[in-house]
Amino acid sequence: MPAFKSDFLRTMSERGFIHQISDETGLDQLFAKETVTAYVGYDATATSLHIGNLISATMLYWLQETGHRPIALMGGGTSMIGDPSFRDDQRSLLTPEAIATNIEGIKRIFGRILRFGDGPSDAIMVNNADWLMKLNYVEFLRDVGRHFSVNRMLTFDSVKLRLDREQSLSFLEFNYMILQGYDFVELSRRQGCRLQMGGSDQWGNIINGVDLGHRMGTPQLYALTTPLLTTSSGAKMGKSAKGAVWLNGDLFSPYDFWQYWRNTEDADVVRFLKIFTRLPLDEIARLAALGGSEINEAKKILATETTAIVHGRDAANQAEETARKTFEEGALAETLPTVEIETAKLEVGVGILSLLVSAGLAASNGEARRHVQGGAVRLNDQPVGDDRRLVSLQDLSPENVAKLSLGRKKHILVKPA
Repeated sequence: MPAFKSDFLRTMSERGFIHQISDETGLDQLFAKETVTAYVGYDATATSLHIGNLISATMLYWLQETGHRPIALMGGGTSMIGDPSFRDDQRSLLTPEAIATNIEGIKRIFGRILRFGDGPSDAIMVNNADWLMKLNYVEFLRDVGRHFSVNRMLTFDSVKLRLDREQSLSFLEFNYMILQGYDFVELSRRQGCRLQMGGSDQWGNIINGVDLGHRMGTPQLYALTTPLLTTSSGAKMGKSAKGAVWLNGDLFSPYDFWQYWRNTEDADVVRFLKIFTRLPLDEIARLAALGGSEINEAKKILATETTAIVHGRDAANQAEETARKTFEEGALAETLPTVEIETAKLEVGVGILSLLVSAGLAASNGEARRHVQGGAVRLNDQPVGDDRRLVSLQDLSPENVAKLSLGRKKHILVKPA
């Protein structure tokens, strides 16, 4: 990686964000001489972003911190189609109402990460529905579609992979990369945007926009992508026992979010501190020198700092304190995640296996049985050795809850509904 002169690209390089840049020298010179506007696009396929999106959102944060102007582009128009990149089948089509609801959910996270306003480096949020939903189809084909080579589009990995597997790629999906390229041109014209950033799987789509801008007379546009983030063991990031790691607390609690980062593999701690936190690099270097059991302290810092960015400092401190009480003191922390069971069922007794599944600690009764037989399950801190064990109202504490645990790190409170 070259030695960059601009603060932004130097920060991106030092923290491990850069996978590809379309023109390293040209982009570095642009950042060094003027305030640059750059964007990342987010399709509204759910009511929340997930931790995979946190990488690009953090890039927008550092863009702003180094004096430049970020755009968070909401895909109100492109979400009507859905990005086919590296998918085996077509996404479910969303209604305009569902997309609008999803965008409102996504907006919540950016209020914590970026500063919005009217200043030269203040962030803005725009919606590509503002121009895509007003397009005249025939005019669009004539003015924009003529610049795209189908031969070239067929060579993109995201398309080629689907065709090589003999899986259908609809004409609707094939249009997605044209619309995404056109977004870049529109943002260049409307906002003076010069750079699009995203994950490495978006390289082909972003380069389409760079090429389209050249053909349609915009200033030189640029592309920057991040590496696909995997753990040291090769697993794709963003999944937990409860499913996707969402950034909105109503889908994935701040405590679960904190625990996700606390369980980071040792070999990933320093890399994740650089990418996901705002700690100075010299502080991260100090943490990198920790060895043995001290690495757990670095993991706690990673968990707390990342949770503070996404959920706020108070929620992060509460999650850390809940974990400390639960793990170090063995106390019953009322802020643990909860599952509610109908009181009538608890009067009769609920099987331990089905309770583990209901609590999200096991995916099936078979998996739950293996946990019990392996000695990993505890109820109110007492080992459960019988997979036919019933949990009833008699097992509730004076606080009217029971603590169900899997191993040392996963705890759920069971409450009567």
